[in-house]
Amino acid sequence: MTEGWTSLLATVAAFLSAAALYAGSRHCRWPSWRRLGRAGTWIGALLAIASLVLWIRALGAGAGACAMLGTWMFAMMALPYVAGMRVAANARSDG
Repeated sequence: MTEGWTSLLATVAAFLSAAALYAGSRHCRWPSWRRLGRAGTWIGALLAIASLVLWIRALGAGAGACAMLGTWMFAMMALPYVAGMRVAANARSDG
């Protein structure tokens, strides 16, 4: 597998990990996602490890760890923000 595809898969794994961890948290604003519960936490942890391994394979240990944490933190910050915007937009359209 080329470095480009490995990086793409690592990015997708980091975003899916963040989504699963968000779905497993009690702060999740999307009711349909909350059904994952504790399974979301386990899935998120496994995907985080997979993302870290893929990033390290693509870039090396130091840069791979930084890239994984960067993409993971971006997704962790973006998901609650997007959820808040969607929930607020739905509340405004109802009334």
